[in-house]
Amino acid sequence: MHQSKHVRHALLCAFTTAIAIPSASAVELSSGTDYQLNADLELAAGLFTSDKSYLYDTDQDGAQWQEGYIKYGLSGHYSMANDTTVYGGVNAISSGTWGDGDAGGFSTGDESNTDLEDAWIGFKSGSLLPFLGQDGLDISVGSQNFAIGDGFLINGDALNLGEGLNGGGLDFSRGGAYWLAARKAFNKTALVQIGGDEGLRSDLFWIESDNNAQADTELTGINLEYAAPGGTFGLMHLKGLDVNARYAQALGLTARDGQDTTSLRYQGNAGVEPLFLSAEFVTQDQGDASREDADAWYAEAGWSFDQQLWSPSVNIRYSTFDKDFDPLFFGFNRGYGTWFQGEVAANYAGPFNSDTDVLHVGVKAYPAPAVAVGALFFDFSDTARGSGSLDSQELDLYAEWGVNDHLFLSPLVGFFKPEKRAADGGSQFRDNDLNIYAQIIAVISF
Repeated sequence: MHQSKHVRHALLCAFTTAIAIPSASAVELSSGTDYQLNADLELAAGLFTSDKSYLYDTDQDGAQWQEGYIKYGLSGHYSMANDTTVYGGVNAISSGTWGDGDAGGFSTGDESNTDLEDAWIGFKSGSLLPFLGQDGLDISVGSQNFAIGDGFLINGDALNLGEGLNGGGLDFSRGGAYWLAARKAFNKTALVQIGGDEGLRSDLFWIESDNNAQADTELTGINLEYAAPGGTFGLMHLKGLDVNARYAQALGLTARDGQDTTSLRYQGNAGVEPLFLSAEFVTQDQGDASREDADAWYAEAGWSFDQQLWSPSVNIRYSTFDKDFDPLFFGFNRGYGTWFQGEVAANYAGPFNSDTDVLHVGVKAYPAPAVAVGALFFDFSDTARGSGSLDSQELDLYAEWGVNDHLFLSPLVGFFKPEKRAADGGSQFRDNDLNIYAQIIAVISF
């Protein structure tokens, strides 16, 4: 069975340099000198089509489907002495998938659900602890999203499978919106964030997933960062504490119980303004004999030509993942390609940030202040334990348009060419011909 560990963070949380993408926003309901209460509303929808089918899409005739969700609720804060603040929120999500279901067969098109998503409360220290800086201590608990660094290992609990893999008494469905990743919050969290935006800071955390597709993983960790003018250095250690044994066995994730993962990373410009550098090295000691210890790493360099027409930028990245590397809760972080490498490959066809080497080249430009256009190339090699069964290439062409303060649109066309068909060990049914894939995403917030 495919490990099903990839995640999708909706475009509303993406970071792009020159475009204001609507994020989870709020309408003020009531406020005073020491409090504010907001109504939260976030909507996202997507149309998708793929000429080819992969993995578990049993009709093998390609797929056309639609996804959407609405997130709604309340959030607010109350200020106390020494600028300390108590904050919190409660949100629900209604989501669904329609049509054929996705091209990988993870959803069927019959999914829909309404359920509680976020329910958290927190405390910020204000000026109470001056040696830590303003709000230098931030403690929160409850159901909430949580990410570390570039999202290479932790970027929310956003794997939203549908009913496509259900069977044998196993239920993986989270109610639709597979690509949009409607549900991102970890079911239970306890987070302690110490320090500010500069100098030394840290995160202490315990998180527990209630996502069957993640085997209900429970883990704890510590993240240390040093933010300097030339970039941020990070060191993180994760310790797996528990899994749902039944789902872990089905997914091959039993090693997460006791698994140790250590990460060293850097991101910044090294003091050179047009330069972008990012790198991370991860070593993983497995919790049992079902997997071998594994490493993964990437190195990326980019350059922005800010003084040229359309302010183009170019990024080149190489990433490599050992055959038994577990990418945990990775997700969509700073735009297309991080850390979903290829829209077809990362979502439907594989490989899924494990057992592969990936060369990536990306270009992006801004023909207008509210419009970006880009192209992403990916070459996947040394896949499937060296057999090359999932070796492939992909080219994605996309645009991002901040229509106004409330609406964001992003169309994309992808061209995916596998080297092998399913009959020869690949994942694309019928043949290894070029697949043409398209999607358009809309995000609305108020």
